[in-house]
Amino acid sequence: MRKGIHPEYKVSKVVCVCGNVIEVGSTVKDLHVEICSACHPFFTGRQKLVDTAGRVERFRKKYGIEDPDEDGAKN
Repeated sequence: MRKGIHPEYKVSKVVCVCGNVIEVGSTVKDLHVEICSACHPFFTGRQKLVDTAGRVERFRKKYGIEDPDEDGAKN
């Protein structure tokens, strides 16, 4: 590698909103993520709705769709 043209590669911390901290090698000092392998539904097996900035509510309001959870369970 040529000297002086590559960014510095260092150990960085990736911090998730769930509190999980992972140490990785990166050119960025610290990273903050919203979802990681400890809380992602694919890895945990638990279904979790990931709603970014109320997109589901805006869609339902735009098309006049009622939330099924508000009416109670209809079995």
